[in-house]
Amino acid sequence: MIEKFLNDLLSQLGAGSKEIIYLSVTPGVGLELIQVDPVIKSVKNYSHKPLDYNESMREIANYDEFKKVLEELFKELNINPKCNVVLNLPMVHFGKVELPLLLNDDAINEAVISEVEQSYIFKRCEPVISWFEGNSNPSSDTRIIFYSAMQKNAVDKIKEILTEMGANLSGVEVSLVSTLRALLFSGLTETVMEEGMPWNLMIVNPTGYSLIALSGKNIVDYYEEPLALKTYELDEIYDVINTSAQIALMNAPCNYLYVVSETDLVSAEHLVSKMQFEGKIDFLENNSFRKREILSVSLNILPDQVMKISLESVGIAVSKVCDYPIKLDFSGNKTSEMSTTGEESISFNFNNKEIVLTESVLKKMAFVLAGVLIIPSLVLMLTLPIAQKKNKAQLDEINSKIKNVETEIKKLTELASESGNFVIKTEIENVLKYNRAKLIAYSALGESVPADLWITYFTAKDTGKFDIKGVSEDVEDIYVFFKNMKDSLIDTQLRLNKLEMVSDSIDDAVMQNGPVMYNFEITNMADGELNTSAGSGTSANTDNASASSKKNTSTKKVNDLEPVDVGG
Repeated sequence: MIEKFLNDLLSQLGAGSKEIIYLSVTPGVGLELIQVDPVIKSVKNYSHKPLDYNESMREIANYDEFKKVLEELFKELNINPKCNVVLNLPMVHFGKVELPLLLNDDAINEAVISEVEQSYIFKRCEPVISWFEGNSNPSSDTRIIFYSAMQKNAVDKIKEILTEMGANLSGVEVSLVSTLRALLFSGLTETVMEEGMPWNLMIVNPTGYSLIALSGKNIVDYYEEPLALKTYELDEIYDVINTSAQIALMNAPCNYLYVVSETDLVSAEHLVSKMQFEGKIDFLENNSFRKREILSVSLNILPDQVMKISLESVGIAVSKVCDYPIKLDFSGNKTSEMSTTGEESISFNFNNKEIVLTESVLKKMAFVLAGVLIIPSLVLMLTLPIAQKKNKAQLDEINSKIKNVETEIKKLTELASESGNFVIKTEIENVLKYNRAKLIAYSALGESVPADLWITYFTAKDTGKFDIKGVSEDVEDIYVFFKNMKDSLIDTQLRLNKLEMVSDSIDDAVMQNGPVMYNFEITNMADGELNTSAGSGTSANTDNASASSKKNTSTKKVNDLEPVDVGG
């Protein structure tokens, strides 16, 4: 959702954005297309196609085949060709030179080109170079320059092919740097890539091996030994490499060696078992001998593809997100360049997309940002006085209520001090206590009334006093009701204050054929507090004359009796 919003916003502003695709030309594998999720360190998209590579000339054997394979990969993974491509190529030439400290960059370029042209490969073609400065002795008047070179015509051909497809070559990197970055990102050599930690990296390829002395992440020295491995028998290859490597390791002493084999001619595990090295030694099979994956992979990647994912492809795929101090780029691109409209532009990576911002886009963004900041400020300035006025009125009302409450508290305090009998805390506790007693009384009343007993009067006072009057056909029901109420209202000292027949005389009661009715009163009030008129036997006797007939209504149900008066 956020990504779509940003893409739409950039599109509205006229900023260009393209997906970044990472490719690696890997001898023994072919052309690899890879995308990595840097957050979970997992390969989310990958495929490869066979592609011949000329080891002796150190160049792609057929560029038409390169174009065909690349188109197949884009189609297979459903990738829009209008994208930015970052490419890893096998290392063609790498070296070290010591130059005077006073030389500027142009002079260093000339010196490096002069060194590169001594190689047999660049005697027939123009080189494109990239270099970085190594750790030099501060007291020395020279500095160490590490450099790499590849054929300019090879880079131009790849760039031309990508342009025809609608893609843009935004970066070209050498396999040595990609390998080092992948070792760091995957955690394989993370423990020794700490600052000042000396260690050696040995990379075996079909034409020999390279020995790189490092201090943490920085290259200290480089040694390359060409060996025609294909001319040896299988067992002889390991003896030849071991003998040669022992001499090279003496010039770069350390306690840790990491061996990577990039050729199916040599098993790194078998080579390590034969090497005599005083220290810790680890290895990685970057070939068909591999038994475990370099990074975890997405489930949509086919199982037969997983073990083909090379160390170099992982390294190039994280080149935009993994901060590695060594950078070699042969594309000739810069972070600030001229756009197709002639405007100066800058580009940066965001969520696996390359965003290109021109001068006009930056101006539009500035106006939008100004609008976002200024408009809310103006709205706030206009609405603030109204809100303040409203809040002031509310504040005045609250202050008025506070004053009234304070006045009442003052009056109560004065009353308590004058009478000496009124204690606020005690009164509050009494109110809570008796209100609770009332609720319990209502609940007990509802649960304790027998079937043939009716309540004609009920009152509950704030002081915990109760008065209950009623009638029943059975004296036993009255006693059951009285007992239940006493059990429910403990500590109330209820008493059965009255129990009498509803009749003017004993003769009348004897002559009645229907049930005899009894008046009762249950209370804990004193005689002077009782309401003698409400629910009295007199009013109940009004209809008693008709008690001789069952069809008559002398034995009234609750809905036939007078309303109950709930006092308090």
